[in-house]
Amino acid sequence: MAEETKCACGSANVAIFPCVGAANVGQLSNKIAIELEKQGIGNLMCTVGIGARAPGLMKSAESSDRIMTIDGCPVNCATKTMELAGFKVDRQIVISDLGIKKTKDRDLKDEEVAEVLGKVMEILQSE
Repeated sequence: MAEETKCACGSANVAIFPCVGAANVGQLSNKIAIELEKQGIGNLMCTVGIGARAPGLMKSAESSDRIMTIDGCPVNCATKTMELAGFKVDRQIVISDLGIKKTKDRDLKDEEVAEVLGKVMEILQSE
């Protein structure tokens, strides 16, 4: 049986807010957030809904023990969205800081997703 991967983030109630931008790194941030949710690391949430101040999403974020953002690049849209809405971001990951060059190519390759997911898991397990 495979060993279950756990995040050392200190809570089971982690909200994950990805960038989902129009570049490869934005699309990677969303794909990584989906994979983290599948692995039980946290719950994927809608970053745009926070920007829109959607009441249900605001309440979900407020009830989370920890907030993680996954930004695609140094523009930090997901993190800034959360902070402008009044939330403290407990953990930020920036995909372009992991050696991925930002491009306009949004067709993700499985190998690239696996590589980035591995790097993100290493980061989370080292906390």
